[in-house]
Amino acid sequence: MFDGKKILITGGTGSLGRALTQRLLEFNIDTIRIFSRNESQQIEMESKFNDERLRFLLGDIRDRERLIRATEDIDIVFHTAALKHVPKIEYNPFEAINTNVIGSQNVLDACLKNNVEKAVCIGTDKSVSPLNTYGATKLLMEKLFVTANNYQDPKIHPTKYVAVRYGNVMGSSGSVIPKFIEQIKNHQKITITDPEMTRFSITMCEALDFILNATKSGLGSEIFVPKMRAYNIMDVKDALHELYGNFDEEIIGIRLGEKLHEVLIGDDEIRHTWEYNDMYMITNPLYPLFHANKINEIYPNIKKIENLKNYSSDIAERISKNDLITMIKNSESVDC
Repeated sequence: MFDGKKILITGGTGSLGRALTQRLLEFNIDTIRIFSRNESQQIEMESKFNDERLRFLLGDIRDRERLIRATEDIDIVFHTAALKHVPKIEYNPFEAINTNVIGSQNVLDACLKNNVEKAVCIGTDKSVSPLNTYGATKLLMEKLFVTANNYQDPKIHPTKYVAVRYGNVMGSSGSVIPKFIEQIKNHQKITITDPEMTRFSITMCEALDFILNATKSGLGSEIFVPKMRAYNIMDVKDALHELYGNFDEEIIGIRLGEKLHEVLIGDDEIRHTWEYNDMYMITNPLYPLFHANKINEIYPNIKKIENLKNYSSDIAERISKNDLITMIKNSESVDC
C-alpha cells in the first residue's frame, strides 16, 4: 500500500521517525516529508540519508496552518511528535497539553482539510488508566483519533484515522537501557527505581513491523496493540552484568508519575478487543463499523478475545535474560 505514496512523519527526526523513514524508503514511495522543529537534527538526518525522496519541513505541530501546508497532497500521515519525558511533563503540564493534545487535534484538522488517505498516531501503554500527565495527554490523543472518523462524511472526506499503542522501545532515546549503559561507562551507579518494576518492551524492528501492519489493516477508528513480552528491571541489570561486567547500583524509588507495572489493554477495554492479523484490535463501540453483525464481514478471520483477562506487564510473558542480552546488543541498530 506504500508504493507511489506521499508520506508525512510528524516528529520525523526522533528515534522512531528516523527508523520509520529508513523502513519506508525500502518501498517504492514517492516522497517522505520529515516534519519537526529540530533544525540541527534535520540537517544531520538529511546528510545521513541523502535520499532525493526526502523533504525536510521545519515546523511545530502546535502551528495548525503550517501543518495544513505540510499535508497538502499527502496520502499517509504518521503522527509520532510528542513531549514524552514523564518527570518533565509532570513539571510542565501546560506544555504537554499544547503539544500532545492540541497539536494532535491540529494534525487531525490538517488531514481532514487535505483529504489525507490515512492518519496513524503512535500511542503508549501509559495512556491506559493514566497515572501521569503524559499518559493522560496520550489517552486524549487516542480518543481524538478514534473519534475523528465520526466527524466526516466518508463520501466527501475519506480519511481513515487509526491509533497504535505499545510499550517501551528497546534502546530508544531517553529510555532506561541507554541510561544504564551511559552510567556504567561513566563508572557511576545505575539508578534502579524499584526492584519489582516491570515494563513491556519491543525492539525497534518489531515496532516498525507492527506499525506498518496496523497501517495496512486499519479501516478507521481502531486501536491496535501488539502481542508483547515484558521484563523485570532486575533482569535488565543481570543482562548488563553479562555484557559490561561488575558495576554498582542504587535504589532511588519510583519517580513522580511512574507506575510499578504498565497495562496495554485495560480491563474495560478487553470486552471490545479482538485478535486480528497477529495483533490485538480494540474497537470503538460508538462507530457503526464495529457492530456485531458487521465486524466479521469486514475483517477476515477476526477472532473475539476469550482468554485474555488482563494485559499487564507483571503477568505478561517474561523476556529471558539471554533474549535481553541479544536485544540490548542489537538495540542501536534498525537494520531489519
